[in-house]
Amino acid sequence: MNNICIIPARANSKRIKSKNIKKFFGKPILYWSIKAAIKSKCFSKIIVSSDSKKILKISENFGASKNQLRPKKISKDNSTMDEVIKYEILKENKKRKVDNICCIIATSPLINPKDIKQSFQIFRKNKTNYVFSASTYDAPIQRHFFLDKKGFLINRKMEDLDKGSQDLRKAYHDAGQFYWGSYESFTSKIHIYNGRSIAYYIPPYRCVDINDKDDWKKAEAMFKILKKL
Repeated sequence: MNNICIIPARANSKRIKSKNIKKFFGKPILYWSIKAAIKSKCFSKIIVSSDSKKILKISENFGASKNQLRPKKISKDNSTMDEVIKYEILKENKKRKVDNICCIIATSPLINPKDIKQSFQIFRKNKTNYVFSASTYDAPIQRHFFLDKKGFLINRKMEDLDKGSQDLRKAYHDAGQFYWGSYESFTSKIHIYNGRSIAYYIPPYRCVDINDKDDWKKAEAMFKILKKL
């Protein structure tokens, strides 16, 4: 079985400069994703997809396979993860038939190799399009609200205010760590978030989707505590 790992790692980032190679506890942050992929022993090849020679070189030094720069047309601000994955696996499939793919996010320093392996076992046992990492919201989404530019609450009808938070239905979100799918799933128009996908649960204390500086600080604090544990 030929399973490959794709780690998208574009050079530019809007909110955190050079986010994918910014140092996180002494290593470029994508090191932790590559390390987890290697330790999982699930892959015949680990491919970092980038428009930066510097990122590709760093990735190779940490154990990723040698790769060419991806085209500029799929390296824009509005380029999607699906476009990147499809490009890389179609290219790889010409060399050797690809069976399954796991896309791992480059900025996932809390990712655990055991989760990668266990989620793949779930993917194999179930006839499903995808298995992806998911977690619960910290607070009930039924009580969510928005603020205007001045910080005032935008009026909306809150749900189930007569119930305690423990009585409200739990809501889940994408944990932003990994996505398993078959070659057929990733090359088709089947979206990850559909009724034939399975969410692999990651507890909130082991995941953070890093988009801005606050997320980065949160990830550092969580990493430090988990390292002690």
